[in-house]
Amino acid sequence: MRDRLIGLIYLAPGTLLLLLFFVAPLSIMVWLSFFQQHGFTLGTEPSLANYRAFFSRPYYLEAFWNSVAISTVVTLVSVVLAYPLAYVLAFSLSPTWQRIAIVACVLPFWTSYLVRSYSWLLALSGNGVVAETARRLGIGSGDGLANTTTATVIGFAHFFVMLLTLTIFTGLTRIPRNMLRAASDLGAGPLQQFLRVTLPLSLPGVIAGAMMTFVLSMGDYVTPQILGGGKRLVLTQVALLQVQREGNFAMASAISIVLMITSIVATLLANRAISARAG
Repeated sequence: MRDRLIGLIYLAPGTLLLLLFFVAPLSIMVWLSFFQQHGFTLGTEPSLANYRAFFSRPYYLEAFWNSVAISTVVTLVSVVLAYPLAYVLAFSLSPTWQRIAIVACVLPFWTSYLVRSYSWLLALSGNGVVAETARRLGIGSGDGLANTTTATVIGFAHFFVMLLTLTIFTGLTRIPRNMLRAASDLGAGPLQQFLRVTLPLSLPGVIAGAMMTFVLSMGDYVTPQILGGGKRLVLTQVALLQVQREGNFAMASAISIVLMITSIVATLLANRAISARAG
């Protein structure tokens, strides 16, 4: 009994923080989403009006599909770029160079996310290094990529490629090397070893990293706001506009709930895919 009481005392601070800063705000947001707001007056009758408005107005649906499309493209680009890098880290480098490369992958996380976004805005602007290089090579118009969806994807990919590399690398290092040696002894060449052994066994790590990339990019506001230029709004921007321009916290709450449910569905699908691969 005494040990149980001590355990509860140790759990109390963390539980209190969780209740105050996660459960309580989330509960208030869910409750608020079921009431209509007119000006600064909140209705008294709960309803699904906010959700009906979300799914019936093209403005909200366009922002939703923009979020899904951008997050999907970012996830695919990040996986395509991260997998070869993780493979080289896991199989082609000595332990010493492996540690150095991992530190290099972690370095971008030491810089502020906001600073990285503004750095990309400068690099992709009409006077930036990307546009200047394009003009010298005679590629494109040379006007720069700032304030476009492409800039948003590039900004996201810069962050998530490193994150995915570390996730996939962890999965690759867990593959028993004797399985690869056994495949080689049975006559499998390097390509067959990769397709039949390495790739299938690394897929759970790839799926987990892809899910994390999709969910984080869906809920991100900073990168689309800075690099996208507001030309193609995503759901997080629309939610904030509801607060800033209309003071409609109820509608913003409903949008946030839809965003959260989408992320939960993506997570559940990823977990199911991982379980199927493990089984």
